[in-house]
Amino acid sequence: MTKKLLKALAGETQDIPPIWMMRQAGRYLPEYRATRAQAGDFLSLCYNSELAAEVTLQPIRRYGFDAAILFADILLLPQALGADLWFVTGEGPRLSTITTGDELAALRPVGDIHETLNPVYETVRILRRELPEDTTLIGFAGAPWTVATYMIAGRGTPDQGPAHALRQENETVFAGLIERLTEGTIDYLSAQIEAGAEVVKIFDSWAGSLQGEAFERYALEPCRVITQELKKRHPGTPVIGFPREAGEKYIGFAKATGVDCVALDAAVDPEWAAANVQVDGCVQGNLASSHMVTGGQALVDETRKIVEAFSKGPHIFNLGHGITPDADPENVQLMIETVRGT
Repeated sequence: MTKKLLKALAGETQDIPPIWMMRQAGRYLPEYRATRAQAGDFLSLCYNSELAAEVTLQPIRRYGFDAAILFADILLLPQALGADLWFVTGEGPRLSTITTGDELAALRPVGDIHETLNPVYETVRILRRELPEDTTLIGFAGAPWTVATYMIAGRGTPDQGPAHALRQENETVFAGLIERLTEGTIDYLSAQIEAGAEVVKIFDSWAGSLQGEAFERYALEPCRVITQELKKRHPGTPVIGFPREAGEKYIGFAKATGVDCVALDAAVDPEWAAANVQVDGCVQGNLASSHMVTGGQALVDETRKIVEAFSKGPHIFNLGHGITPDADPENVQLMIETVRGT
């Protein structure tokens, strides 16, 4: 039996697309909130292999998605490289900053990351044992540019301004950080694959704020390097790329990087993407996550529109961004039933 998600990633067009959802294990589910409370705090949940596996499995039990994505966070890699990381309730992550050559030099060697990240790999091993045999396990990491924006600013920012400033004012340090993150991401994803991940996804959440040559150099090129090295180490393991808000730069992204699938954000018109992006292979997306809050006929109509637009090629149904904490679990069920025609 070949899993539905793997068929799509291999380029197969299916009558009913496989479906999963970014952040499908999360705060919109009461069972997640209960497990999170049991863990104590967010980072403790990420590093508790049994509980991280439990929250990964919860949406599979509830909805029967075609894939489970490892529960972790993109900022575990910078922590493994030696950055201080903590979460402020209601505000999000905070990190010690990397803005100078000395701070960059103080980071740990890439080869030392696994001591910190071993609990993540154990989560993967548990999931491979416990997931239903028809459910694909996805591993993931943040893309170097997106992770760097947090490391440079010490937090999330609306416009990634501190990272853009460092890129322009001290490109030696900036490029050095991107290089270190690229190497670390390769080793991190490779270890996830060795532990049992069947697919990996590279999340470049802030790719859209890179313009022109900067996009080619710091979004496209690191994704290409990571993908090619993973393909060399793990032939046959598919890679999904998500250069969010790339706009016209979604065109040709798969060919330029070697990814097996391009995930699309909700701003992308599905018919445009079918004509311009899906021609190169599998696409993933791209229902607006707001429909998971509002539901109703608009959710059904937009879901059908996306399924129809991508019906002539390989497609994985997903949201265009992660589901939000205020989403109604019933709307997720409605989305799934609409995709599957049940």
